[in-house]
Amino acid sequence: MPLRSGVYVVPTNRWYIERTVWLVAGIVLLSGTSLAALVRPQWVLLIIATGVASIVVSLTGFCLVGNLLRLFGFTPMLGRSGPTPGNLYFMQTDRWYLERRIYLAVGINISVASVLSLVHSPYWLLFTGFVGAAMVWFAATGYCIMANGLYWLGAEPRLAPEKPGLTGGPVRSPTAGSVRSTA
Repeated sequence: MPLRSGVYVVPTNRWYIERTVWLVAGIVLLSGTSLAALVRPQWVLLIIATGVASIVVSLTGFCLVGNLLRLFGFTPMLGRSGPTPGNLYFMQTDRWYLERRIYLAVGINISVASVLSLVHSPYWLLFTGFVGAAMVWFAATGYCIMANGLYWLGAEPRLAPEKPGLTGGPVRSPTAGSVRSTA
């Protein structure tokens, strides 16, 4: 993966399934973190459940919240094309693109931080709260710190493919995922 510069921002022109899932997950993380910090530490189980769900989405493509949103009329941007078992929503899992890596990294990080908040220090809840706030911010603005870090390290995005460059560099086709030269 070649290093790159620039800022990665996902489309915010409509509320598609994946963007709304980030909003819902962020609100759940903020709620679970607040409840664990202020009411009972066992509320971290809500955070762990969110983390496990995020890991499952990254590995299998199946998203329970995404399927509920689909029933309410939301459409996907990263959904598998063609028929799926039971006409359910599945995120694309053909490659480890940037957005899929975010699901995996967030799931692992919040699950580990939640366990550490129980066995080590409740201050680990600050991290889960930060991740929840970052997910709400991501859904609202399209900008994510982790997404940009992965983008700069060379991860290929699918929600906002690279635009044609003025220098004759590669152009990513948003439909086929193929690369062609502009030179």
